[in-house]
Amino acid sequence: MAREKDADATVRGKPTHHPGTEAKGPTRAVVIVPVLTRHQRNDDETNRPRLMRSAEARHDEAVGLARAINLDLIHTAVVTVNDPRPATLLGSGKVEEFAEIVKEGHAEVVIVDHPLTPVQQRNLEKELNAKVLDRTGLILEIFGERARTKEGTLQVELAHLNYQKGRLVRSWTHLERQRGGAGFLGGPGETQIESDRRVLQDKIIKLKHELETVRRTRDLHRAKRKKVPFPVVAIVGYTNAGKSTLFNKVTGAGVLAEDMLFATLDPTLRRVRLPHGTPIILSDTVGFISDLPTHLVAAFRATLEEVVEADLVIHLRDISDPDTSAQAEDVERILADLGVDAGDTKRVIEVWNKIDRLDEGNRARLLADGADGRKAPPVAISAVTGEGIDALKAIIETRMSGELESLTVTIEPAQFGLVDWLYRNGDIVSRADNEDGSTTISLMATHSAKQEIESRLHRKNNG
Repeated sequence: MAREKDADATVRGKPTHHPGTEAKGPTRAVVIVPVLTRHQRNDDETNRPRLMRSAEARHDEAVGLARAINLDLIHTAVVTVNDPRPATLLGSGKVEEFAEIVKEGHAEVVIVDHPLTPVQQRNLEKELNAKVLDRTGLILEIFGERARTKEGTLQVELAHLNYQKGRLVRSWTHLERQRGGAGFLGGPGETQIESDRRVLQDKIIKLKHELETVRRTRDLHRAKRKKVPFPVVAIVGYTNAGKSTLFNKVTGAGVLAEDMLFATLDPTLRRVRLPHGTPIILSDTVGFISDLPTHLVAAFRATLEEVVEADLVIHLRDISDPDTSAQAEDVERILADLGVDAGDTKRVIEVWNKIDRLDEGNRARLLADGADGRKAPPVAISAVTGEGIDALKAIIETRMSGELESLTVTIEPAQFGLVDWLYRNGDIVSRADNEDGSTTISLMATHSAKQEIESRLHRKNNG
């Protein structure tokens, strides 16, 4: 008989304490990566085949997700599934094999890196005698641990409740205790399930109201930013592409940046002044991932509106990852769902990160392939070493403020306060001090900076 679990017991690596029990170490887990051979993944909109990841890459990502919540992995495996079983997804032989592994290794959790129906999840829990999480459930666990702000916590809780709605029979153990007899249908358990379903729905409605309040506050902040015309630049990309590292490099902020999937969850915004003085708001967003649960996409729509409203989007790719093309496709698909065309080179800059991990031959080949036939070749950088960051800043500034223009101005003695501003907002080409005390400066400045210089000189001359 399957073991009963506490409904609120965590599967994370942190030990769960109960009165009268000793503290346990990290939760022991098994990771299973099913590879379905007869099912071609197609794009939902165009029905075109999607790029398929290698089994090794899927395995590594599943392991990374499990370790993101500090699970102690005692066994991991890739399983080829020729004929998915409606009851358990995996064949009976494989289920028995994993049941033995779980028993011998005293595993408490089994991660199945594939969507499971409520029936499949419940049947696997019975057969494996352990708690089973599918890909969606695991990502929800990670997001629940990573959320720091009130908005992030509300969004994760809403997504989790929507996920639970169809899985009450599996998740709520006080119903399990009522399941025993043949009279389950029509018995007290049915009434309890309906009652719990209403409780869940009431919680969902309440959370939606709270999130709506948060969304209105975010809209007010966004409206205030628009009154001060600072353009917004949003960094998006697959999880672990290096978004937070790039954000820290450009802004000098201390956002958590680790070699970990979903190291950061809540969006962070900072004001940045680019080399020629153009001010921008840089936004670091949550990482995307393949098969991102629809519950999360819906719940995080308010946060992702920062991407929708951005004047410029940086699509950051880990170019050292063998599956970078498939990752880019997943990001582009989510951007399309948000109404952002990743192919719009005027609004989206494709940036290839982690080039420091490539040898010279691969780097040259990739850059040549990336530049071939593209309207806007990708920008190659290393957010860790800083290579290419200056070029990226220059491109962002050009997009925001136009190409650099030459300008020559003469500053009268009474206007010397402008000299420092010119040095901070332009590239000084030459400077000559005249006999009458004035100074003539030749410089290169963005179009917007040139207009600001002319406006400031005009105000001084007419003040």
